[in-house]
Amino acid sequence: MSELKDRLKSDLTAAMKAKDKVRTATLRMVLTTITTEESAGTSQRSLTDDEVTKLLIREAKKRREAAEAFDKGDRPEAAANERAESEVLSDYLPKPLTDEELSELVAAAIAETGASGMKEMGKVMKVVNSRIAGRADGARVAAEVKGQLA
Repeated sequence: MSELKDRLKSDLTAAMKAKDKVRTATLRMVLTTITTEESAGTSQRSLTDDEVTKLLIREAKKRREAAEAFDKGDRPEAAANERAESEVLSDYLPKPLTDEELSELVAAAIAETGASGMKEMGKVMKVVNSRIAGRADGARVAAEVKGQLA
């Protein structure tokens, strides 16, 4: 079992003892999603820490998008709940890249690939995405690559 999954389980127990309803519900949801992912397909498997991290990133993104949708639908209490869940998930995610760090990574990838125009954006994105490991949103990365290639 991955260390991250073990941490989620122990934190769930602590949240239940502390009667922290939001944290308890969020961690239960994540652990259920992990279990579903592990049993999907033809055989049972155990997720690695990297796979669990990717799953957490996906769940956090869902929460952010849902909060935006609730804001647009004039449902501030539901949006606040989604943001609270997103905050719980952020405790388990890698530290996001700053704008400067992202800019440096993109510049290094451009230099490495020798890209000189927008036609080579795919090459640069492939190199950058392998290095960011979920620490920056794809749209943010694409915007930075476009900005530096233009």
